[in-house]
Amino acid sequence: MTATSAAAAAGATVHGYPRQGPNRELKKAVEGYWKGRVTAAGLQQTAKDLRAANWRQLAETGIHEVPTGDFSYYDHMLDSSVMVGAVPERHRAAVAADTLAGYFAMARGTQDVAPLEMTKWFDTNYHYLVPELGPDTVFAADATKQVTELKEALALGLAARPVLVGPVTYLLLAKPAPGVAADFEPLSLLERLLPVYAELLADLRAAGAAWVQLDEPALVQDRTPQELAAAERAHRALGGLTDRPKLLVASYFDRLGDALPVLAKAPVDGLAVDFTGAAAANLDALAAVGGLPGKRLVAGVVNGRNIWIDDLEKSLTTLGTLLGLAGRVDVSASCSLLHVPLDAQAEGDIDPEVLRWLSFARQKTAEIATLAKGLAQGTDAIGAELAANRAALASRTGSALTHDPAVRARAAAVTEAETHRSPSYAERTSAQRAQLRLPLLPTTTIGSFPQTTELRTARADLRAGRIDPDAYEERIRTEIRDVLAFQEKAGIDVLVHGEPERNDMVQYFAEQLTGYLATRHGWVQSYGTRYVRPPILAGDLSRPEPMTVRWARYARSLTERPVKGMLTGPVTMLAWSFVRDDQPLGDTARQVALALRDEVGDLEAAGTSVIQVDEPALRETLPLRAADREAYLAWATEAFRLTTAGVRPDTQIHTHMCYAEFGDIVQAIDDLDADVISLEAARSHMQVAHELAGHGYPREAGPGVYDIHSPRVPGAEEATALLRKGLEAIPPERLWVNPDCGLKTRGWPETRASLENLVTAARTIRAELPDSTS
Repeated sequence: MTATSAAAAAGATVHGYPRQGPNRELKKAVEGYWKGRVTAAGLQQTAKDLRAANWRQLAETGIHEVPTGDFSYYDHMLDSSVMVGAVPERHRAAVAADTLAGYFAMARGTQDVAPLEMTKWFDTNYHYLVPELGPDTVFAADATKQVTELKEALALGLAARPVLVGPVTYLLLAKPAPGVAADFEPLSLLERLLPVYAELLADLRAAGAAWVQLDEPALVQDRTPQELAAAERAHRALGGLTDRPKLLVASYFDRLGDALPVLAKAPVDGLAVDFTGAAAANLDALAAVGGLPGKRLVAGVVNGRNIWIDDLEKSLTTLGTLLGLAGRVDVSASCSLLHVPLDAQAEGDIDPEVLRWLSFARQKTAEIATLAKGLAQGTDAIGAELAANRAALASRTGSALTHDPAVRARAAAVTEAETHRSPSYAERTSAQRAQLRLPLLPTTTIGSFPQTTELRTARADLRAGRIDPDAYEERIRTEIRDVLAFQEKAGIDVLVHGEPERNDMVQYFAEQLTGYLATRHGWVQSYGTRYVRPPILAGDLSRPEPMTVRWARYARSLTERPVKGMLTGPVTMLAWSFVRDDQPLGDTARQVALALRDEVGDLEAAGTSVIQVDEPALRETLPLRAADREAYLAWATEAFRLTTAGVRPDTQIHTHMCYAEFGDIVQAIDDLDADVISLEAARSHMQVAHELAGHGYPREAGPGVYDIHSPRVPGAEEATALLRKGLEAIPPERLWVNPDCGLKTRGWPETRASLENLVTAARTIRAELPDSTS
């Protein structure tokens, strides 16, 4: 096919779309179902309506082929486990009795049955539920969800492409089931799984699928020759089937490296490739392997993970080059649009000039359609769109919002000494113990307490003018008093004020820092029904005034016990925001760190002896390729130390991380030079404690004993057993007792019971230790 005919055939598509609906209808329906206020049929109808609305909007925008199967009640990896019959033994009876209730039990657990482990989806802030597999796993195809949603889209008269997590990625992201040897390799089950995928593909073809997309994002990570060989076998086997739709293998988030020639040579009908950011290297790599002659290339030229408008002319240049490398080139986002909010035009509070710079899911689909039109019909057909795009890009470049000379001068003047704490941990720990006088296995929580309906209502009433600021602040003071009183009564050693004044751990700070923009409707799914509104970091950043000191001082006035000052660290402030892409991330991190350093100093001056700087995103932002990690970890750990290194030796610095695999960043955790770290560990059965010990981590640590992402209440015996596992790796003088994460999403009844059990467990273990006091 010539370049001209390829251009004429160009189409527009996307890998996936936000699930929640314009007003988070899915969240409300799912939570209503959990509480018994919405029937299963009602939830299913809401989901069906949302899917139809999404597909219609995509088609009306100019998307020629819509994705199906990407919609999920909770998580697409959990959907994949159901699709291939990989339901853990402990959940099979519940799934057999009630498919929907059993599905949510796998996600959330029940009082008697633990949920699946949850971790980050590559380097995003989305969380997936980890498949549990073993040598005895028996797979079985269940195409019900995929076939149903495909038929819904086809009934609307739309061209539709089912999207499945590919077999190699599914296995590479799985873990050994409980009781299975830790060295078991789920990828060893590939030959057992491939016939199941063959059956699924046949079912989808029979249901009317012309194309099916197999997502293989795990192939953008560093892969061994054995793993690449498995990818080759898998796609050769599936491509060689006769009873199948056409196959489009998709990968995204980074460059494919050695996996690209494997996929290019596979007997599949097309590839979907990311060409944004670091993945721009895929362009030259694709040319080096001879392209995809006679095959379809879905070119991900619009960034599916940020919210900045695309440089349309730059993308058209890339697309023009790609025309000579494939039989057909279609235009798409780099990945699913799940990772961005729905519609920038809903943000009426943002300056219209700045709004021109923003592109959420609906705007990105319009950009994709524009690029496809330009590719097919020439640039004259999109002249007006190109002119508007050039003007918006120029507006952003020249805006005073993006450049503050004072901020840049301060960041440039940072010295090496400012990024290192003195004296060393070994010297300052005695000063901290003398100051705090805590028992062995001190108990604490991570920061937030339940954000109740009353708190959310008070916040909404303040915004709407139904109450005045004085009334709102009295509500916050009351909540802080209640939270502290409960902790004292429960016997917790290091208290928190509960963060009732905070809407979100990033947004709260972003609203008080220059350079940030807040949204009203910019919701993005983090996991299940947990949605966040990442703020937008558009310009140079500084702190006009203290952000947390007033409430910290109030909390300290109510108790004799230490109360932690609570801050969100610089890397997490970036990772959980939509960050400017016009300067290196390390430069932006230094600006955030300097603002937080000022806050740390003010907290210490106000008498706060324990200050926690949370960095749950340190691991999730780790580059997917090992070659890129050293540079990232250098600026990331420096930013944390710049934030915290100015305090006195007797001020104890804590940090917190959760829901990621920590084994490959233990050295970076050490390099943070925090005095205490708390980490998620309950679902992984204290795995991280042994990883810290294996590294020789010398500081104090609190591997979590209470999984806060499940409504179940862990008994005191369960928490005690986890602590005993923790003590196998961490000596009692360095072991803390805490939940996995903050308690914002939990209700008060389960929070009270779980924390009381946590304290009981700590006291039980203390009583077993020599020379301890409870």
